[in-house]
Amino acid sequence: MGSVTGAVLKMLLLLSTQNWNRVEAGNSYDCDDPLVSALPQASFSSSSELSSSHGPGFARLNRRDGSEVVDLDGKSSLLYRFDQKSLSPIKDIISLKFKTMQSDGVLLHREGPNGDHITLQLRKGRLFLLINSGEAKLPSTSALVNLTLGSLLDDQHWHSVLIQRLGKLINFTVDEHRHHFHARGEFSFLNLDDEISFGGIPAPGKSVSFPHRNFHGCLENLYYNGVNIIDLAKQQKPQIIAMGNVSFACSQPQSMPVTFLSSRSYLALPDFSGEEEVSATFQFRTWNKAGLLLFSELPLVSGGVLLFLSDGKLKLNLSQPGKLPSDITAGVGLNDGQWHSVSLSATKNHLNVAVDGHMASATPLLGLEQIYSGGTYYFGGCPDKSFGSKCRSPLGGFQGCMRLISISGKVVDLISVQQGSLGNFSDLQIDSCGISDRCLPNYCEHGGECSQSWSTFYCNCTNTGYRGATCHNSIYEQSCEAYKHRGNASGFYYIDSDGSGPLEPFLLYCNMTETAWTIIQHNGSDLTRVRNTNPENPYAGFFKYVASMEQLQATINRAEHCEQELTYYCKKSRLVNKQDGTPLSWWIGRTNETQTYWGGSSPDLQKCTCGLEGNCIDSQYYCNCDADWNKWTNDTGLLSYKEHLPVTKIVITDTGRPHSEAAYKLGPLLCRGDRSFWNSASFDTEASYLHFPTFHGELSADVSFFFKTTASSGVFLENLGITDFIRIELRSPTVVTFSFDVGNGPFEISVQSPTHFNDNQWHHVRVERNMKEASIQVDQLTPETQPAPADGHVLLQLNSQLFVGGTATRQRGFLGCIRSLQLNGMTLDLEERAQVTPEVQPGCRGHCSSYGKLCRNAGKCRERPTGFFCDCTFSAYTGPFCSNEISAYFGSGSSVIYNFQENYLFSKNSSSHAASFHGDTKLSREMIKFSFRTTRTPSLLLFVSSFYKEYLSIIIAKNGSLQIRYKLNRYQEPDVINFDFKNMADGQLHHIMINREEGMVFVEIDDNTRREVHLASGTEFSAVKSLVLGRILEHSDVDQETALAGAQGFTGCLSAVQLSHVAPLKAALYPSHPDPVTVTGHVTESSCVAQAGTDATSRERTHSFADHSGTIDDREPLANAIKSDSAVIGGLIAVVIFILLCITAIAVRIYQQKRLYKRSEAKRSENVDSAEAVLKSELNIQNAVNENQKEYFF
Repeated sequence: MGSVTGAVLKMLLLLSTQNWNRVEAGNSYDCDDPLVSALPQASFSSSSELSSSHGPGFARLNRRDGSEVVDLDGKSSLLYRFDQKSLSPIKDIISLKFKTMQSDGVLLHREGPNGDHITLQLRKGRLFLLINSGEAKLPSTSALVNLTLGSLLDDQHWHSVLIQRLGKLINFTVDEHRHHFHARGEFSFLNLDDEISFGGIPAPGKSVSFPHRNFHGCLENLYYNGVNIIDLAKQQKPQIIAMGNVSFACSQPQSMPVTFLSSRSYLALPDFSGEEEVSATFQFRTWNKAGLLLFSELPLVSGGVLLFLSDGKLKLNLSQPGKLPSDITAGVGLNDGQWHSVSLSATKNHLNVAVDGHMASATPLLGLEQIYSGGTYYFGGCPDKSFGSKCRSPLGGFQGCMRLISISGKVVDLISVQQGSLGNFSDLQIDSCGISDRCLPNYCEHGGECSQSWSTFYCNCTNTGYRGATCHNSIYEQSCEAYKHRGNASGFYYIDSDGSGPLEPFLLYCNMTETAWTIIQHNGSDLTRVRNTNPENPYAGFFKYVASMEQLQATINRAEHCEQELTYYCKKSRLVNKQDGTPLSWWIGRTNETQTYWGGSSPDLQKCTCGLEGNCIDSQYYCNCDADWNKWTNDTGLLSYKEHLPVTKIVITDTGRPHSEAAYKLGPLLCRGDRSFWNSASFDTEASYLHFPTFHGELSADVSFFFKTTASSGVFLENLGITDFIRIELRSPTVVTFSFDVGNGPFEISVQSPTHFNDNQWHHVRVERNMKEASIQVDQLTPETQPAPADGHVLLQLNSQLFVGGTATRQRGFLGCIRSLQLNGMTLDLEERAQVTPEVQPGCRGHCSSYGKLCRNAGKCRERPTGFFCDCTFSAYTGPFCSNEISAYFGSGSSVIYNFQENYLFSKNSSSHAASFHGDTKLSREMIKFSFRTTRTPSLLLFVSSFYKEYLSIIIAKNGSLQIRYKLNRYQEPDVINFDFKNMADGQLHHIMINREEGMVFVEIDDNTRREVHLASGTEFSAVKSLVLGRILEHSDVDQETALAGAQGFTGCLSAVQLSHVAPLKAALYPSHPDPVTVTGHVTESSCVAQAGTDATSRERTHSFADHSGTIDDREPLANAIKSDSAVIGGLIAVVIFILLCITAIAVRIYQQKRLYKRSEAKRSENVDSAEAVLKSELNIQNAVNENQKEYFF
């Protein structure tokens, strides 16, 4: 039979070699195809049979006939030497079957003189394929290829192995598990010797850099590149050298294991030896951290010996009445699924335990005159208490396997136990080890670390960026747009563009303006100068981004718009050859295609921005640089064709002529919006739906979307299989349900809400089904989970179309809007499908009902076709959510005056917002809010005047108290509301809110001091004239305290000033017609929140607090005002002098620039520095020379 099998294999090898040659010739390969033609079943033939004593999954293989089998004892091996010329150095095919009860051993090894080697090694029951190329120049402890497959392969079952290598392509198969690998770097050729060893590394002088042991077990059907190695060895061919004890029959002794299937399992065995010692030995393997291994009674002392696992460590405990127990702890991490040997001995003098040959400390036993065996040994657990046993198990029963059990030096006959003639047991599987590796395959996604117990597995998602039972769900948003609509401000964020897909998250900057901009940086943002290039010697600049090309592509595809600014500076450096039109410089994007359009031009036009706008420096060209001028110019513009972005490379070839030079600068990739986030559809009838291809979420599936409805029920989504299905629906106004079937009947989980979901606001739903559990979460409600059924199908098998918004029966459909529907991180384009579907409309309005609360500080939510924005027109704040306060630093003597109307007559015909404050209108209420920081007293914070000599002033008095003065009747004294509980000019930030309703005024200071006051002077403000911040410049009929503070003004920081819907600081710093604002003196935008000294503005502010504090004589307010007028006149004189000095300085500067330009031209050939500052200097000089004539006229 062996010769027939060998002939078949040789023929298949010839056929496969032809196929491989075709692969090499075609230079193409599909990693999902086998590297060689499929080998026939005979190549893996076996005389193995399943034992009838147990069910499938616990296969026990009987002894072999000796055909095509070799037995290696852990010291022996086979060495095969061959003709090197007959084999290719770039390909290998190796197939074999093996079985062993040892967890470690080398199955094959071939190496070369320079460190190249191929090794197949068993480590802790797993197979490792190690391939190292000396050309890789890696450390000796590293392998270029390190593939791992299989687990628990030391189970005495036969396992098949197939290794296929073709250059850099490798297929590695163990049983039903296959690993495809494409090596990188210099790997195609391996320099190997003309010999290969099986079962060990026996050749003298051979040295490897990794620890190894010889293989101890049996090999079958061992073929190397079509050669039957075992057949050659049996025939004692000279190519084969058998080293050590090699036999051709698998005579390895069988050990009968026993499986403890549950925490109720136990094995009770008697001991009739009568020796003065309690002793036992056995081997065990388990995944559980805790459980009883052995309990033995001590008949004469009513005590017991207890051996158990606790936190993966072995603990031996001897207990006796009236005495403290004796304990020994040994081993660590013994719940690793590997076989561990245990030996224990208890005498009247010593208590010993050894784990894997390592003896733990022996404890002398005191007070125990005698110790006899003869009791019962309980392995793995204790029987029910009704049996009268003294056995105790503090940490529960053991789940795992045991073998080679001995009591008092006598091996236990488990066959007798199985037949009922020895001891008794419960819930055991005798004659097999039923342990399984629940982490193979590893269902923990995105790099999650898998651990397991006997019955399940766990995923540790720490530092992966994902969460959930299988690390499937990303903890990050998919775009800056999504972060924005969670209320986040500008900053650095991790983005996971494909959600639960395979792409990793990456860090970028989100600029939250009216829309969310994504900013992705690269390594080429500095200005780079290029010289001495030509078409034969081109310059190539490469750009490396902070994300991979796959991550960038996913981000760009989601965005509504992307752009990147590219600037090309040139001096006698053209972009296009004007004779034949061939490009002389170009750039390359992610499609890896040459692009010759620059800045704003559409693809294939070969134009620049100036060519599109018709303003190039030479009208006969479409780019400024093509004019070939002998001075610096540039072509700058935005590249916005998404399919070509980002720019990955720029090539320049025309800087080889005399005085020829170029420079370039590439800005970051900028993208805005998120097409997927707002992609939505409206379902008009219960019979309407959208259909998509079948959803494939066999192992793990997640579905997320937003919905908005007024209906009480309806199906959001449904996909059916023959028996399997998934369905998500609104079951009632307060219940959302996820139903599914993975082959063993329907299950459903629901989220119950205390409020109704059919409130016409957006609600977010996310469901997930994986190998561990199913879950559903709606909004921020507590998620509901359902453990995966243990007997269900592994795969969710669906075959119908995916129905969205309805069902295949066109009943119980959904009425309302569905938005941002994603399946396993991929967005379904609802709008595109809705455009061609009756009774379904693309898009959905009404976002402000849900997102309007994000607009703060009197900002108003405004609808957009896709999304919304916050209108900050009537807010003292700015930013995407009207949350960025507008603050200003006021220097000494400065002021901001907001004129509600220039005169009373004009107010009658005004339609402006300010008009509602004056004219014929009586103002009976107002809301005032602002914050301030100052150290100066007295100070005027805010002053509102009217045409009828009524006013409101908010001041800090000379003693530091805050005073609010209302005068609503010209004939009465003002009402004064005084807060003297602390000095308000203490340099700290204070918040003021004043709310007046007719004669009742409510005041709040710093969110903790509140007062309510009734005014006596009146209830209405007539014809409001102006609002003043800082110094009062014109004479006003006010009380003395207000006049004193008004003359002094305000020095410090004011922030978020608002009078009802008027924001004077905003009008001053962000002017827009027709706001009538006058700014006098030094008023600059600043931040009142920043600590002193953190920037130039704050340093200036601190200086003002320290050096300009003090008081003005309250007896001479008008005199001080006159002094200030004199200061204004002096300032005008100073301005005239300054202008004269500037004219002189300009003339000197022109002369210096001429000299510098001549000096630069003389030294240009010596200067090859590419620094950006040098180029900018040259550009400035060039611009200055061009404008010299204009400056002389000036």
